[in-house]
Amino acid sequence: MTDSFDIAYPDNFSFRHTARSHGWYALRPFEYDELSASLKYVLCSDSGPVAATIRDIGGRLRIEVDGKTDQTKMTSAIRHMLRLDDDLEPFYALAEKEEYLSWVCRHNGGRLLRSATVWEDLIKTICTTNCSWQLTKNMVANLVEKLGEPASGGMHAFPTPQAMAGVTAEFYRAEIRAGYRSPYFAELAAAVVSGQVDPESWLTSGLSTPDLKKEMKKVKGVGDYAAENLLKLVGRYDGLALDSWLRAQFYKRHNSEKKCPDKKIERHYNKFGPWRGLAIWCDMTESWFDTGNVSDPVLPNGSSV
Repeated sequence: MTDSFDIAYPDNFSFRHTARSHGWYALRPFEYDELSASLKYVLCSDSGPVAATIRDIGGRLRIEVDGKTDQTKMTSAIRHMLRLDDDLEPFYALAEKEEYLSWVCRHNGGRLLRSATVWEDLIKTICTTNCSWQLTKNMVANLVEKLGEPASGGMHAFPTPQAMAGVTAEFYRAEIRAGYRSPYFAELAAAVVSGQVDPESWLTSGLSTPDLKKEMKKVKGVGDYAAENLLKLVGRYDGLALDSWLRAQFYKRHNSEKKCPDKKIERHYNKFGPWRGLAIWCDMTESWFDTGNVSDPVLPNGSSV
């Protein structure tokens, strides 16, 4: 049985620019189909995981679900993933003053796709560190296929903390090919199950951004790079999350292809204040939407490191 319902979105929302805002759309259980401009994802419902397909039908999103589900719960999850309730007007007010960022306002960009839970975004982010993008995709696919609960259409949900706590570090080494992350995953999952770590609380934390970053970095496998990307996914854009890809793009775009100190990059975006991390990201990804094709999906800040 297929169920369907619609979700209205704000005037300054672009489904395509959000779905393809960074490489998450290429990581299971996301699946993006360029031809049909549709995004698939496996959401959890009271009756178990269900595969949902999201399409833009003009002024609203059409959600098609393989099975019956709680539309209220699913609507909340999709609004979270696509950032439908994020207020980007302060960012747009700054971006429209700069010619190189005016495209964001014209095309309603700036929303960064995220998973249904911070837990999933945390594990995926750890999978991006110190490896190639292909290895990141392989690790995430292994996690989903081997530990995620089955859904319709051969898809699987992202594994819960309980599922990931139920296997050993050796399992992560042998089956997930997680390398040095293997004990981190086992330890982190156990800590989340026991309540020692609560990633979902980061969304509404009253901590300052520097203090929240410190909290995130207490998780093994999360350094400055990973923490600043996670901060973006919980709605805090203070950090630039510089890596080799972002630096190289800045050199090309703003420094005559010459290397420069990070301090110069930081000064360039200081005018954006708490939005500086979103400003550099949008600045460096404009060409993705000019060409209509992202041939090599990258991370929230540009590439695996």
